[in-house]
Formats: sequence, structure tokens, C-alpha cells
Amino acid sequence: MLANHFQNGIETARLVWSRIPNSDEPQLLDDAVGLIKKNDGGGVESLDYEVIENFAYREEQAQRGKLYVSYLLVVKWFFALLIGICTGLAAVFINIAVENFAGWKFSATFDIIQKSYIAGFVVYVLFNLALVYSSVYIITQFAPAAAGSGIPEIKGYLNGVDTHGILLFRTLVGKIFGSIGSVGGGLALGKEGPLVHTGACIASLLGQGGSTKYHINSRWFQVFRSDRDRRDLVTCGCAAGVAAAFRAPVGGVLFALEEVTSWWRSQLMWRVFFTSAVVAVVVRAAMGWCKSGKCGHFGSGGFIIWDISDGQEDYSFAELFPMAIIGVIGGLLGALFNQLTLYITTWRRNHLHMKGNKVKIIEACLVSILTSVISFGLPLLRKCTPCPESDPASGIECPRPPGMYGNYVNFYCSKDNEYNDLATIFFNTQDDAIRNLFSAKTINEYSSQSLLTFLVMFYALAVVTFGTAVPAGQFVPGIMIGSTYGRLVGMFVVKYYRKLNIEEGTYALLGAASFLGGSMRMTVSLCVIMVEISNNLKFLPLIMLVLLISKAVGDAFNEGIYEEQAQLRGIPLLESRPKYEMRNMTAKEACGSGRVVSFPRVVKVSDVVSILRSNKHNGFPVIDHTRSGEPLVIGLVLRSHLLVILQSKVDFQHSPLPSDSRGGTRSIRHDSGEFAKPVSSKGICIEDIHLSSDDLEMYIDLAPFLNPSPYIVPEDMSLTKVYNLFRQLGLRHLFVVPRPSRVLGLITRKDLLIEENKNVNTLELQSTSVRFAGMSTMLFIALTDPLAQNRSVIFYSNYLFEIYRRPCVHNSQKVNAVMDTALSIKRMNGTETSMYLCISWIGHQYKRLTTRNTEVERPLLNGLLQNQIPD
Repeated sequence: MLANHFQNGIETARLVWSRIPNSDEPQLLDDAVGLIKKNDGGGVESLDYEVIENFAYREEQAQRGKLYVSYLLVVKWFFALLIGICTGLAAVFINIAVENFAGWKFSATFDIIQKSYIAGFVVYVLFNLALVYSSVYIITQFAPAAAGSGIPEIKGYLNGVDTHGILLFRTLVGKIFGSIGSVGGGLALGKEGPLVHTGACIASLLGQGGSTKYHINSRWFQVFRSDRDRRDLVTCGCAAGVAAAFRAPVGGVLFALEEVTSWWRSQLMWRVFFTSAVVAVVVRAAMGWCKSGKCGHFGSGGFIIWDISDGQEDYSFAELFPMAIIGVIGGLLGALFNQLTLYITTWRRNHLHMKGNKVKIIEACLVSILTSVISFGLPLLRKCTPCPESDPASGIECPRPPGMYGNYVNFYCSKDNEYNDLATIFFNTQDDAIRNLFSAKTINEYSSQSLLTFLVMFYALAVVTFGTAVPAGQFVPGIMIGSTYGRLVGMFVVKYYRKLNIEEGTYALLGAASFLGGSMRMTVSLCVIMVEISNNLKFLPLIMLVLLISKAVGDAFNEGIYEEQAQLRGIPLLESRPKYEMRNMTAKEACGSGRVVSFPRVVKVSDVVSILRSNKHNGFPVIDHTRSGEPLVIGLVLRSHLLVILQSKVDFQHSPLPSDSRGGTRSIRHDSGEFAKPVSSKGICIEDIHLSSDDLEMYIDLAPFLNPSPYIVPEDMSLTKVYNLFRQLGLRHLFVVPRPSRVLGLITRKDLLIEENKNVNTLELQSTSVRFAGMSTMLFIALTDPLAQNRSVIFYSNYLFEIYRRPCVHNSQKVNAVMDTALSIKRMNGTETSMYLCISWIGHQYKRLTTRNTEVERPLLNGLLQNQIPD
């Protein structure tokens, strides 16, 4: 009867969840670089970290004043505060749930084994199986993107690659509850990687105002819609996740800087640091509140913090050799771990997981049973050891019952004053097992046979568990593996050096650092994290030593675990250094010989639909023609922008001529937010747009929607320089063009510097001057086309006048801008008509503005009217 009710409850929950709108359909990479499909049918898509400076963007920037800039700055800091609070609360909730489930499990098992070890074993296995089943069921049925650690996907996102579904609200829910089940179920994995993913999801959801799919959104938070702004928020979320997992705020900042981000600046550093500090305060407050016993078993376990400040006070020069050996062992075992997990995960994805979700559920349940059998059964085969003489000053009690957060666990012992050293680290939570391995003043607590048995078995379990369909982190398993062989080396040093001040826990800490360095290949951030969780600054030089050695040894065999997993998932990461082969390649060679798909400035709607359906490219050059008939690239238009235009239909026109041919400035019917694609979502598809036959016969002028200033490189530029430019600027598209024939100017460092003592009006004047110069250049190019000659002059002249009549610009600067424009026209041959139009416009505006002009600028205007412009 109880089983029927439980099954009915599951079916009801599944039915309710299935009625929620789902946005997790497969997605393809629709980028100009080609199509990249993952093995499971999903896909990834590049992100637009470049600013699209179309007319809509420029209009918004022109309307924003200094007050709005200050408002945006305040909102960014407010979002950093919210990200820290929400991530800290999520971490507290996960830890409270995991500690309570583990506490109930061990308490119930210990009470039952007093009567029967077989019954206790059955309860222990079923308890773990239920938790793991809940985790894998949530992942396979509701949130597939929540499987794994999530760090490779987040690293790819900050590198410019969006993996579908990784930042959705559904993924956040699956990550939180899935982590509780997998970690509470005793699997050989941790919750630290999933916490990083959780922080990134929270940051992304806050940045887009919540989730519109589940009607949990607010317009007040929909401020940052561009990929650039979301990138900064996700960076804050990653740092917050590490700070919450390890209570290491500085380590969180350095982790975001060293491991996951590809782009960094000082302003972002301050916000990331502030977010990590907020997380530390929230976690500290929660721990203080739970110490009174209000959180169940959480008050005894708590967050990861292995305080060994009372450990080894000093070390000798002779100890550096065994410490270096620990670094070598860490590099070798870490590289082997990466390679084994890569092989097993590849086989699992290509053969096992292709058979469906039922196989994934069965696999995770079998791994849970295997882990429970090993963790419960192996300590039964180990003989108990008499308790050492108790030291009241140490505060260590011997023996303790299992699951009671301490050393010297009494498990299957015939006498009350004995303990089982293998059960102390196996039949316990991972956090408490690490705390026992790091413990000081516990020399000879573990035998070498027990540590070696645990190392081999747990290493194998970690390799097998990695890649199952549950949220899984590698930090804690790596720390357990490293601390085990580190303590073995420490036992050797104590035995052969015969020094009383040597602590085995110190070597356990160094072993943990060495394995993480050999597997993850982190140095600075990992060093700071290990110092923060150990609360002992004296170990800093030793940790640096073993990290450098382990990373060097590991790099000799393969890449870090996150890079390999990203490659396995089909995430095209751009690493910090280009490949050596790129030095002998050029940009033209990298482009290949494929034909570039482009659009004319005024294009027929049917042609746009045909091109979008025939390929998956995301960026298209827009081509116009000069007076001599040669093609002229006037910008880049994105696929997502074209889809928005097709869906809205408000920009369709009947005429095949540019929309500014009738004179006057074009009214912008869109803001930049309309072109922003929802994060981790496919956005609009061409198949979702329905157009009538009349719509297909109309035209679109692409000039207002294109990016007129895309990044351009010459065809013979080294591919190494192209790689660095592409990665450091976070680009999605890069034009390769022939070598330019002439130089318009040369910008040096002094041209980019603005003195701080200049007032606001001067800064606005310089900004307007730059805008005028850009408009003059665009006018010069437009006049080379005889068909668009007259309308180009009228269009750009009216645009000049719109800025000309703004009160924030000095009058003399306005006149100089008009003079520069007219001078550019005069220097061209055969442009008498354009010159006449420009002078006529100046005369017309002179009649309207003559009462506002000073005596200084009247002669200049009169000279313009008389066509007396100096060469």
C-alpha cells in the first residue's frame, strides 16, 4: 500500500512538471564557423560579446546621460549583492540537507547494527539507493543539463560558447536537489563543482529578470540583456559558488580569474570580490545560527573547513624531498585519473547512455549499490585497533560511534575501547573523513594497509562514478585521494626521520593539493583555497611547491580534467595560448576556400528567408557597391537580428531603394533589447516565422540593423595574432579582407588618453567630435556611389543637423564638423551636385540658427555659403 502511494506521488509530480513549458529542445550551432553537434544530439552556440553598434544602439547611447550611467553602476553592485546572498543561501540549504540526510542515515544504521549487521547493511544500502535514485531521476527526467560538475560548461560560456540549457531555471532546481541526493547518497563525488554551476545559474537568472517560462520574472531586473553584461554576472556567480563551497572568498575570486574566465578587468574584480565577501558573511551567519542545534546534524558537520592551525609548527630542509615526491605522485595519479575518466566517459556516452534514460538510472543505482557495499563491507574485514592513551588537551575521544563526526570510529569491534581505522574514513561522510585525515596529534591512527586499501578502492570508485547522470564535483574526491597517499608519505617520514614535531596531517594536506594540481592543473587559486580551508598560512610555501611539481608532471601527459571534459562534450574552448602550428598560418588560410554568404544593403524578404533556411551561419557581411561598381563592405548583420526583423514585419518596405532616399532620418522601431537572445535558449527559429506571399515580395533595408564597425584583419596576418585578438576581445566574427591600399590615419597612445581635469562639457565635446569624424568618413564612402549620392548627402546631413542643434555641443565645434563634411565633398571630383545639396542644406539651417550664432562663427558660415572652403 505504501509503495502504491509513493508511486502515485511520483507520477503526479511528473505529470505536473511535464505540463510546465519546456525549453530544453536540442539546439545546433548556427555560427559561421560551422556546425558542431554533440554526441547526444544537443549543440552549442557562440555568444556575441562584441558590442553591435547599429543605429538602435547608438540612439540609446545618445539618450543616456551621466545619471543613467551612475544608475547602471549602482544596479551592477546591487546585483552583485543579490548574487552573493542567493548563492550563500543555496549553499546553506544544500549543506543542511546533505548533513541531515547523512546524519539520519548513519544514526539509523548504527542503531540497527547493534542488533544485526545484516539488517544495518540493508538499511544503509537502501537509504543510499533512495537518495541516488532521486538524484538521477531528477536529472534524466527534468534537468539533463544539470548532470556533471557544470564547470566545463560554465568555462565554455565565459569563453564565448553557450551550451544549451546550462543556465535555465530548470537546471538550477535540478542542480540543487540532484546534488543533495548524489552527495547524501554517499557516492564518490562532491558538491563543490555543482555549487559553482548553481551560482552561475542564479547570476544568469537574476540578470535576465527571472524565468519567463515559469512566470517567475520581474521587469525591474531586466536591465542587463546583452551577452557582455551576462558574462560579468556569471563570473560573479562562479566566484560565489567557490566561496560558498569552501568558505574561501579570496580563493573564489582567484578561481574565477584563473580557471573559468577568458576576459577580465579591474572593475569586474571589485564586484567579484564583493560578491565573494557577501557569500562569506551569509555562510558565517548561517553556521552561527545552526550551532545552537536548530539545523539538526548540520551543527556538527557544517561547511568544509579543515582547521589544522594546531598542526606542525615548522619543517626542516630534509622534508622537502618527500614533499617533492608527493608532488610527483600527485601529477602522475592526477594525469591517470584524467585519462581513465576520459576513456570511461567516452565509452559511456557512445554505448551506454545512447540506450536511453532508463539505462542511466540503472547505471547510477548500480554504482550506488557498489559504493555502499564497499564502504560498509571492507571495514568488516579489518581488525580493530586498541585506542591510544587519551590526551584531555587534544579534545579527541576514542572510540566514537560511526556518523558522529570524529576520529576513532567503533565499528564491528569486539571491545568498547577499540576502533576501526578503515571505518573512520570509509564509513563516514566525505567531509568528516577528510577532517580525520587532516587531523593533527593523531599519529599512528591509521595503518598503511588501511590507507592503501582505501586509496585503491576510492580511486576506482571515483573513476567509475565520474560521468554518471548525477551532479558531480571532483574537488572533494580529489582531496580524499590526495590526502590518503599524502598521509602514507607522512607515515614514512615520521618512521624514518624520527622527529617528534612531524605531523601526518600536514602531509595529507600536501597530498590533497598535489592531486588537485595534477588533475585540475590549477595553481594560484588552488593554493589560496587550500590555505583558507586549512587555516594555516605556514603551509603556503609547501603547497606552492607541490602544486608546481604536480602541474608540471601532469602537463607532460595530458590536459586538465575540465579541458578534456569540455572537448568530450563538444565545447570548442579557445585556450589562453594558440597552437604552435598557427605561427606558420595566415588568416586567409584559416578561412578556407568556401564562398562567403552575404547580403546586399536592400534585400528582398524572400531572399533573406531562402538564405537563412539554406545554411546555419550566424553572421553575414552586408555589401554595397561603389561608383565604379566594386563591392564595398558596409557592415555585419546577425542572423538573430534578421529573425527579429522578419518576425516583427514593421521594417518591410515596397521600394527596392534604401529607406533614406526620400530624405530625413529613419525612425528606429526597435531597441537593442529586442535583439537580445534569451540565455541558454535557441531564441527565434526561421521555422517559427510565418510570412505571406505579399510579405515575401517586399524589401528590407539592412543599414539601420547592421554593425557598421566589425573587426577586420588583413588576409596575410599571422593566425597567432588573429587567435589572440579573437579570444581577448571575445569576438564571434572577424572579417578577413585584402591588404588596404591607403591609410586614413594613425592612432597612438596619446590619442586614446583623456585628461582627468577636463570638465564634462569638454568630454562631451570630444565624444561628439569623434562622432562627427565618423560621420564624415561614412559620408565620403557613401558619395562614391552615384546611385546613392544624393540621398546619402541628405541622410547624413540631416543626421549632422540633429547633433548640430544639441545644446551640449559647443557652437564652434558644430561649425567645424560641417566644414569637415563639406571639405570632404569638395575634395572629390565630379560631386558638384552633392556639394550643392550640402551647401543648400547649410544655408537653410543658417536661416534658422543665425540668431543663435556668435560673431565668431558667422564669418565661417558665410564662407561656407559662398563655397569658400579652404583646402
